[in-house]
Amino acid sequence: MCDQFVGTWKLLSSENFEDYMKELGVGFATRKMAGVAKPNVTISINGDVITIKTESTFKNTEVSFKLGEEFDETTADDRKTKNVITLDNGVLNQVQKWDGKETIIKRKVVDGNLVVTSVAEALKT
Repeated sequence: MCDQFVGTWKLLSSENFEDYMKELGVGFATRKMAGVAKPNVTISINGDVITIKTESTFKNTEVSFKLGEEFDETTADDRKTKNVITLDNGVLNQVQKWDGKETIIKRKVVDGNLVVTSVAEALKT
């Protein structure tokens, strides 16, 4: 099911991440620090609980969840969000909702690398 995601992944590149953070309302200094951070992402599975740990010199975060079940998360930029993560055609789709806003984070494995796409387009409603 999610076995292809299990392991520790190193950030290779981050495209449009600063624009994404800007759309979220993240301040200039925080955007600059987060933009140069090269986090390690560790994904593990214990039964039906998936854990995603993100560790960098800037900030560490961890979430544990079951596919399709809503959970609370305090994001690295301190937003309090409601989340649901589903697995669709090999892609982990995370929908974050807070303050009437919504954003999507997609994770997939491509050529042995974890590719993460953050979509803030949902904020422009």
